[in-house]
Amino acid sequence: MRTVLAAAAVLAMTLAPARASDTVILFAAGSLKAALGEVAAGFTKETGNPVSSEFAPSGLLRQRIEAGEPAQVFASANMAHPKKLADAGKAGEVVLFARNRLCAIVQPGLDASTDTLLDVMLDDAVRVGTSTPKADPSGDYAFALFDKADGLKPGAGETLKAKALQLTGGPDSAPAPEGRNQYGWVMSENRADLFLTYCTNALLAQKDTPGLRIVQIPEPLAVGADYGLTILNGAPAQAEALADYILSQDGQAVLEGYGFAPAAE
Repeated sequence: MRTVLAAAAVLAMTLAPARASDTVILFAAGSLKAALGEVAAGFTKETGNPVSSEFAPSGLLRQRIEAGEPAQVFASANMAHPKKLADAGKAGEVVLFARNRLCAIVQPGLDASTDTLLDVMLDDAVRVGTSTPKADPSGDYAFALFDKADGLKPGAGETLKAKALQLTGGPDSAPAPEGRNQYGWVMSENRADLFLTYCTNALLAQKDTPGLRIVQIPEPLAVGADYGLTILNGAPAQAEALADYILSQDGQAVLEGYGFAPAAE
């Protein structure tokens, strides 16, 4: 992101009254809703430019952009989706702006720990929930974890992929009721005994549905998530400024407050 130009744009917009045309259109991963919602509010307070935000699974957002929906800034839960847009000539440079990792959310009555997690997931009686691969990077990361399981127990990966319930992140996935966290709601509806998702989502799910437990993934199965940011071609200067604000010390502090690791780590 061209920081000097973006900083100049921020200054110019701070001095000028906001217009409807100054609204920045942000498409962002669903896991960023709380964090980037706060970042966007801070940007608007500082510059006077409102942000219109659309939060959904990154793969589905990419498809919508490819189909022609207007978007100016795209914040994805992986690097691959924005890079595909960049490779197609639809977006500029892709920048790593945050990191995340997978955790397991488990029902109160399920006896699972970091040390026993793989055996618990392989238990025929345990329903393992994930998001939807290709549509939502969270599902891709979960399936990458399953691939790693083969190194500990040969054949475990295919067993886990076959039994995984893809409950969120797909085009036909049932949405949570207004005001509910998607993952807390899925677990409160008893649709899974254990759910693999981002640790940031797990914290929000636990706030939504008290009693849920968060289990850390053992190191041999650990999967990290790199979040990518890009600006769509033809976007105005205030979109550049929003991207720079997300990368700024203030923006990164908000992301860290929601459990994301800073991009610099």
